[in-house]
Amino acid sequence: MPGDVHLFGIRHHGPGSARRLVEALDALNPVAVLIEGPSDASELLPMLADPEMVTPVALLTYAEDNPANASFFPFAEYSPEYQAARWAVRHGAALRFIDLPASDRLGVAASEIAEETATKAEDDPISYDPIGALATAAGYDDGESWWSDVIEENPASGPVFTAVADAMTALRAETKLLTAREAAREAHMRIEIAKAAKDCEGAVAVVCGAWHVPALLERRSLAADRELLKGRPKTKIKATWAPWTAPRLARASGYGAGVVAPGWCAHLWETREGDRIALWLAKVTRVLRERGHFVSTASVIEAQRLGIALAALRERPSPGFEELREAAIACLCNGERAMWNDVAAELLVGAGVGSIPSATPLAPLLEDLQRQQKATRLKPEALERPLTLDLRSESGLMRSTLLHRLNALDVPWGRLTDAGRSRGTFRENWQLRWEPEFAVRLVENLLYGSTIAEAAAGRLIEAMGKETELGALAGLVRNAMIADLPRATETGIAALETKAALTSDGQSLLEALPPMADILRYGEARAGTVEHLAALMPRIVVQAALALPYAARNLDVPAAAKLRGAILAADAAIQLAQLEADIVAKWREALTALLHDDQATRLIAGTAARLLYEAELLAADHTADLLARMLSPGTPVAEAAGFFEGFFEGAGQRLIHDAALRGAVDAWLLSLDDEAFTGSLPLFRRVFSALDRHERRRLMDALFARSTGAKGYRLIADAAAIWPEHQARVLALLNAGSAR
Repeated sequence: MPGDVHLFGIRHHGPGSARRLVEALDALNPVAVLIEGPSDASELLPMLADPEMVTPVALLTYAEDNPANASFFPFAEYSPEYQAARWAVRHGAALRFIDLPASDRLGVAASEIAEETATKAEDDPISYDPIGALATAAGYDDGESWWSDVIEENPASGPVFTAVADAMTALRAETKLLTAREAAREAHMRIEIAKAAKDCEGAVAVVCGAWHVPALLERRSLAADRELLKGRPKTKIKATWAPWTAPRLARASGYGAGVVAPGWCAHLWETREGDRIALWLAKVTRVLRERGHFVSTASVIEAQRLGIALAALRERPSPGFEELREAAIACLCNGERAMWNDVAAELLVGAGVGSIPSATPLAPLLEDLQRQQKATRLKPEALERPLTLDLRSESGLMRSTLLHRLNALDVPWGRLTDAGRSRGTFRENWQLRWEPEFAVRLVENLLYGSTIAEAAAGRLIEAMGKETELGALAGLVRNAMIADLPRATETGIAALETKAALTSDGQSLLEALPPMADILRYGEARAGTVEHLAALMPRIVVQAALALPYAARNLDVPAAAKLRGAILAADAAIQLAQLEADIVAKWREALTALLHDDQATRLIAGTAARLLYEAELLAADHTADLLARMLSPGTPVAEAAGFFEGFFEGAGQRLIHDAALRGAVDAWLLSLDDEAFTGSLPLFRRVFSALDRHERRRLMDALFARSTGAKGYRLIADAAAIWPEHQARVLALLNAGSAR
């Protein structure tokens, strides 16, 4: 290695490595600091020292022609590379990345990288777990514990980098092969190190993964290294900084270079050795108390003693988070692991989300998002949190609009859990959770526009042009409306008018009504023109009414269930939209026609009867007569069961209050033979599952009452003769309803 070059082999996101590295840099005082990372993003490195940069953050690189082809390089405060960059800026040292450029990595197909990785892991597993090999040699069960004891949590400074380099040299001597990509990476780093050593007068510090140190120390000809880099793929790339999250630094998130417990690593970096145990247990105690658990000071003292004792028994230099976790469970959580699990995620993983300086060169959509986050005072967080918005306030409406627009871009920062239907049209309930991948998705959407509003409108308009189903198209129009995207809304309404004029399918027409009613409903809370839609919905209701009798005929079970759901949703939408009386009358005429159509599927006919009954268009005595006729012994069991299900599923409570309906059902149940009754129990389960224990008790009391019901109908004509069978069947029915 030419010149005064010093290599520091570190572990990515290792707080002990970071601490030792800063000490080594202070002692060496290099004139240049070279860091393992994409060399074509070097100009962004100094921004890590910007006071506005709050970790965790990630270097985002992506291909210009395919933003989905992207890579993240995360940095935490305790990452050695992050501390090296800050040291270089603070001391005026030259600073740059030296690894293969991102244009190379993104130019290689993902499948090729995966194939190389799989081949290497199969042929030479040691090279992909060098720490594990060292741990085994030292008598440890896993590499994590060994590395923590030797490097991350070892209070003694010592020549750790020299020891790590010697260990890696021994391990690499046993390596059978390297992938072409890894060989190219190391060749590129050697070339960059040689350039820096030639250009700089003074010491050069190289910060890289410990595994690469022996290869970078090798003396190889410049020509040989350049030969390894010939023919490497390239693609045009862009790079920027993006916020990262603490949970995504955890290995459990799928991040290969992640750590087991980011929260513990942050604690190691922030505290001195002497205070580390007490301060960690104090943090555990505070979180437990915030969650309403009682923890005494004496218990904290005992937990500290137990943690130290466990470390001594395991011959570890100091307690790690495993020992302190076990001590906390025993002494602070009364031995209850569930109590620890209640706080573990907050303590060991954390919920922090980084932020980037306002001067960061961003893709336009990321820049727009950052502006709107400030304007709406919505801070991205890594753990889920609820957010309730009042759309009557300017701030509530701004936040809602932003979240809806992001959802239109497939960036679900917020998930709408309840539009507040029971509390009017002016309230929305959300669950918020930010994921780093959302930055990539925003970049992918740049082809639709340079602002979130433009891109959301463009993407919805494209989806509207491709949509063939009327109901789905109406849903897209609804999304455009509530996201306050007038251009997309007008385009969608025009497409709805055209498609509705050409559609005669009853199912499609029915499925279009609920989102249309929602659009009209949301018009109360959002500015926007809905006059065209207010005229279109009645037209579609009439079309659906005309098509319904034909759509309901001779359906199989899945098709009938699907149509039933569409009818119920459409009826609710018609009521919600408060249409003119003559339009509603057309719809109910179609429902009435189903009752007199012998070809109408019985499930659909039962559903129509229920809706008419609830609208008080079927008198109670007429409804009971209809039900008795449809459930008469002469009706095939399957047809009777279908009508029964259509009428009562979701409305079983009516049997408690309506003696005439109860009598018709009671008579039908007693007329079934044992096989038919047993076969119908799953149906009864569906129908009566909505009844709670109190309601089932009331229904049982009504059925076993010895008095006469309305209109003199005697529910149990001869208690002595009928009671045993009646009792058994009713109990079976109600037990079926209670099985959930």
